[in-house]
Amino acid sequence: MLKNKKVLIIGGAGFIGHNLALKLKKLKYKVSIVDSLEINNILWLKKNKNQLPFPNLSMSILNERFKLLKKNKIPLIKIDVRDYKKLSKVFLKTNPEIVIHLAAVSHANKSNKDPFSTFDHSFRTLENSLDNSKNKIFNVKQFIFLSSSMVYGNFKKNIVKENDSCNPLGIYAALKLSGENIIKAYNQVFGLPYTIIRPSALYGERCISRRVGQIFIENILNKKEIIIQGDGKEKLDFTYIEDLVNGIICALKSKKSLNQTFNLTFGKAQPINKLIFLLRKNFPNIKVKYVKRDKLMPKRGTLSTVKAKNLLNYKPKWSLNHGYQKYIDWYKKFYNK
Repeated sequence: MLKNKKVLIIGGAGFIGHNLALKLKKLKYKVSIVDSLEINNILWLKKNKNQLPFPNLSMSILNERFKLLKKNKIPLIKIDVRDYKKLSKVFLKTNPEIVIHLAAVSHANKSNKDPFSTFDHSFRTLENSLDNSKNKIFNVKQFIFLSSSMVYGNFKKNIVKENDSCNPLGIYAALKLSGENIIKAYNQVFGLPYTIIRPSALYGERCISRRVGQIFIENILNKKEIIIQGDGKEKLDFTYIEDLVNGIICALKSKKSLNQTFNLTFGKAQPINKLIFLLRKNFPNIKVKYVKRDKLMPKRGTLSTVKAKNLLNYKPKWSLNHGYQKYIDWYKKFYNK
């Protein structure tokens, strides 16, 4: 039985982390979160260092996250994971069997503008997490790393598989691929079992990370125009957060996930203009402006999920039609409240 297993989520107060923690708690895992609350979180938002356009809305969303964590009695340990000794004390206190690393500057443009901070909060935290996890006094049986579809760079074909070549563009993607290689090295040298997960174009409740699906809805609610880079025909493998969370749990349940890399997406890319089509059903008078695309943003498409389906019994359920409508409905209700 997997219930009652101890899970430590590093960077777990973020968008992916808190949604994952809530689901793990529901499944009777003993889950703890460690987070500095700095990157894309409450401490930065108080001074709006991220320059979020709607800080009051973002703060309300963050408060909702913390209320849910508190309601579900999920411990949130506030430390800076860049501090090795402090993180070691957390490992001693929680003695995790599963470590999930989510700490990162999760935005490509911000990473390119401030590579030092990106390296510090993404790579340094990974190094400390790995080094504690390989320590034999702890009981870590699986180290899970959230990478990104960005590691592939410009897709060379319509559907990419996990063993396809990776040619990342920009700081964010390069650090993610470097992280994957460091994790594999820890497995080679210390025998630390790992699972690498590559999501794509995530969307869902309580995100403030400025992902495209969130940006569009917030602009509409605040009577701003939607800006699309390129002609909107470019396709992304949009993935609802619930599918990703369920996929991670599949990786926890199966020994076949060990020392493997998986694409965890819906598995069917859709044009960005499809978001506009769905939004017009809810907001008929939206304004859209098309601008030149960022040259450092790779041209992507569908990620093959065949490996995850075969080895993990991964079954994504939320098509863009259904998932994005659910997200819109949540946002409208939350915004009005």
